[in-house]
Amino acid sequence: MTSRLYRDRGIVLRTYKSGEADRIIVFLTENNGKVRAIAKGVRKTRSKFGGRLEPLSLLDVQLHRGRDLDIVNQVETVDSTNNVFGDLDSMTEGIAVLEAVDQLVPDREPVPHMYRMLVGVRRTLLTRPSPLVVPAFLWKLLASEGVHPVLDRCSQCGEVPEGDNEFGSFDVRHGGVTCSACRAGIPVSGPALELMREILGGRLGDALDKAFHPEGQTLDDPVINEVSNLATRAFEHHVERRLKSVSIFERHDSGS
Repeated sequence: MTSRLYRDRGIVLRTYKSGEADRIIVFLTENNGKVRAIAKGVRKTRSKFGGRLEPLSLLDVQLHRGRDLDIVNQVETVDSTNNVFGDLDSMTEGIAVLEAVDQLVPDREPVPHMYRMLVGVRRTLLTRPSPLVVPAFLWKLLASEGVHPVLDRCSQCGEVPEGDNEFGSFDVRHGGVTCSACRAGIPVSGPALELMREILGGRLGDALDKAFHPEGQTLDDPVINEVSNLATRAFEHHVERRLKSVSIFERHDSGS
């Protein structure tokens, strides 16, 4: 008889209350995809691992497979989130990343590439936080799903601009830039297009390095804000729903 116990490494996507003392934990695991499990008694003050099951925590877990929900048996912290959740901006960015993954990944379907991407963006939030992290992650998520934005030709007619002419608009319905004849969507600047090409063209590390400021995050960069707005619109169009945490992040930016 096959054991229902299994071990995996995972990142906590979100948690919510269940009953008087339990909590349901949603993990993205390395080998089992998105798993929903109940952690019994973790809301009691004497819980031995309740404090470890926080969003964005990287954990080794032992789970017991159930019909609807698995059961959390053991938890070992691989890396905590103290550095992220001690900072409001990084915390909001982390929550936005987790919500995007939760919206995109189906239950119980192994997605090792998505897990690796989440581990990578988590590391970036811990070491090089910036307002570029979330939009860059959204663009990379879309590309990994086969929804790579068209940035080098008109997404409607296929026209390639000549000379110094550049695309002036981006249409999420057609998945990319549009030429002057097909102009549709929202305006997009040349610097924003160049930054998107860096993100998706193998120069993501350089772009993140330039956006990172050790003395604190700079939230008023117009080019990053433009790329962020486009990324949010494109992702929401793909999943056909709003990203609540990103809208909170945008309000936070506009009020800073």
